[in-house]
Formats: sequence, C-alpha cells, structure tokens
Amino acid sequence: MNDSLRTRLIDAGVDLVTSEGVHALSLREIARRAGVSHGAPRRYFPTHLELLSAIARRGFAELAARGSAAIEESGPAAAPRERIATLGRVYLDFALTNRGMHELMFRHDLLESNTLGLREASLPVFGLLVELVGQARPDADARLVAGALLANLYGIAQLWAWGSLQLTTGADDFAPLLHTALEAHLGPEER
Repeated sequence: MNDSLRTRLIDAGVDLVTSEGVHALSLREIARRAGVSHGAPRRYFPTHLELLSAIARRGFAELAARGSAAIEESGPAAAPRERIATLGRVYLDFALTNRGMHELMFRHDLLESNTLGLREASLPVFGLLVELVGQARPDADARLVAGALLANLYGIAQLWAWGSLQLTTGADDFAPLLHTALEAHLGPEER
C-alpha cells in the first residue's frame, strides 16, 4: 500500500472537513483535492466509512495531543480540578474552532461501525479525564462522573455553536458554563 497516497487522502479530508464541514466529505471531492482519480480512494479505503473514520481518528489524535500538552503546561503542582478545567477548555475550544471535525468524530454511524478502531481512538482523552476525575472525586465512580461531564461539555459545545446558549444565558463566552458544569459534576470549588 502506498502510505503517502493514503496519508494524502486523509490530509485532503482533514482540510476539507476543517474548511467546509462534514457535508463536503465526498469521496470524489477528497480525491480531487488529493490530486488523484475519483476511484483511487477505494483502493486504500474500500468504504466511505473507512476514509471518514481515518479522518476522524486524526481529530481524536489532535484533541488528545492538545489536551495532554495543556495539562503538561499547567505543571505538576496544578490541582486535579484545575487540570480538568484546562482539559474542558481545550475540548470546548477544539469543538468550537473545528466544528466539522468535532461533528465527524462523534458521528454515531462511524462510532457504531468502529471502523479502523475509531472507538479506541477516542479513549486517550476520556482516559485522561477519568484519571483526573478520580483524583478530584475519589468518593465517586470516576468513569461515570467523567462520562456525565463529557456529555455536558459536548452539549455545551453543540448549543454554543448553534447560538442557543448565548441567547438563553446572556454569556458572551463559554467559561461560566464550563465553571458551572465543573461545579455540577465535581462539587463546589474549595476556597
């Protein structure tokens, strides 16, 4: 398999979803942008879902890298709650600045098919969140609290992107909503 052409197809898909959104991800357009015939992607990705999954895996890898880097930047002295807040900000920023990729990453048909191990690609970010929640809330089932927090963050991202939360809350950025979500799932911040 020609790995450089495979990578070029994924790169073209990432660029396309970033610039135009999920609706633009046709095999023909990805092939055109990669500079190959419209049939070429089928040699490397037998189904459209496989190519979309490869593109979504890139999104999960980028989100994990950004999250890890931000946590590392916060330093070893940062409290678990502060690290969770950092990870939450990274997630919301990623979701809102990469709306097409975020939508693709959580498409139910891709996750259900688990093509190319897409579900497993989502685990590093969730694993980091579970670890931090376990440190912040040793009294609770960290996986359940982390799952509820992730669902809350996903909802904030979607509703913020649609403009609903700005209208209903009057907030001009998502920071107060993130703070409120952390309080709901982790308890009040100790002062």
